[in-house]
Amino acid sequence: MVFAVSGALFSTWVSRLPALRDQVGAGPADLGTALLAAGAGSLLLMPVTGRLCSRFGSRAVVAGTALPGSVVIVLLSRVTSLPQLVAVLFAWGALFGSWDVAMNVQGSHVERAAGRAWMPRYHASWSVGGVLGAGLGALAAHAGLAVPTHFLLAAVVSAGAVLAGLAAFVPDGRTGETDPGAGGAGEPDRRQVRARLLTPRLLVIGLVTVCATATEGAAADWLALLLTDDLGVDAGAAATGYAVFATAMATARFTGTWLLERLGRVRTVRWAGVVAAVGVATTVLAPGVVVAWAGAALWGLGVALVFPAAMSAGGETPDRAADGIAAVSTIGYGGFLIGPPLIGHLAERIGLAEALWVVAAAAVGMAALAGALRPPGEPR
Repeated sequence: MVFAVSGALFSTWVSRLPALRDQVGAGPADLGTALLAAGAGSLLLMPVTGRLCSRFGSRAVVAGTALPGSVVIVLLSRVTSLPQLVAVLFAWGALFGSWDVAMNVQGSHVERAAGRAWMPRYHASWSVGGVLGAGLGALAAHAGLAVPTHFLLAAVVSAGAVLAGLAAFVPDGRTGETDPGAGGAGEPDRRQVRARLLTPRLLVIGLVTVCATATEGAAADWLALLLTDDLGVDAGAAATGYAVFATAMATARFTGTWLLERLGRVRTVRWAGVVAAVGVATTVLAPGVVVAWAGAALWGLGVALVFPAAMSAGGETPDRAADGIAAVSTIGYGGFLIGPPLIGHLAERIGLAEALWVVAAAAVGMAALAGALRPPGEPR
């Protein structure tokens, strides 16, 4: 439920992005800069979220980020200028990024206890929430519902659902335990702890996650605008394009446990990168909205399993599962940090469709680096 609410809130604001863009009068480059603020905010809290989860438990950290995040989305609907949009997106990114790490820590804890590749199912729930949020967003845009009213309703429902979901979380923290990196008698130096955590394997896993977040985030940030500006469709059809993408992601993630357990993590991610690259190319080259929706479906099918697979791989860090997930997430969210301004400024110069070829290159990168996700001890 908590994963689903996260996906629903994210797709709620994404589905109304064209309206928010018009509300503040932003061009592609300005919008890319504003979206950069969300990535910068994520990087503010994500590096310490693993330690917070180890000390207080993931349940407390989710509560402390998801509930304020529901308030921030209401503020997002009220922005009237680019500086306001930047400020609110920064706060949203900080809360949303930390929430993302904390719920993945809970998912990794349960997955490792069960001995099953269940992480894709949790991320499938995120995608189901994304489908619901995008679908309702499309209906709201088609009906002409005011963005503030839409976001207020979404925030109230989301806060209640998070509170209900947290009641079933499994205790995973070590409340009151001394921070292992804090120094003191008999404890390793903080820099030594950090050096042991940031192994070459973990860094490359983070790079795979950068490619995944850039590929996934580009659909959230630019797909609706591509359909609106390049194909000339209305706001409802553009929001439907992201709903198709999110539906494809959910479908792939519900079958992800089966695929990962039969093909293995490395082969699954390699094929996923190829499919995602084909999907991006199809969307960019589409002559009409139906073909673009088909490309969005392949885009979503391809990128769906990469992020949860990377979270599982990060959670296999010996004795440091929460910190491993936080490190991979922090590096990976660089895709959200780099992608929006890069694509936005390229779009200003060469056009949005042409700029999205960068996303196809990122999908190829996922396939090329998939070997880093091999579980420790698994033969090549």
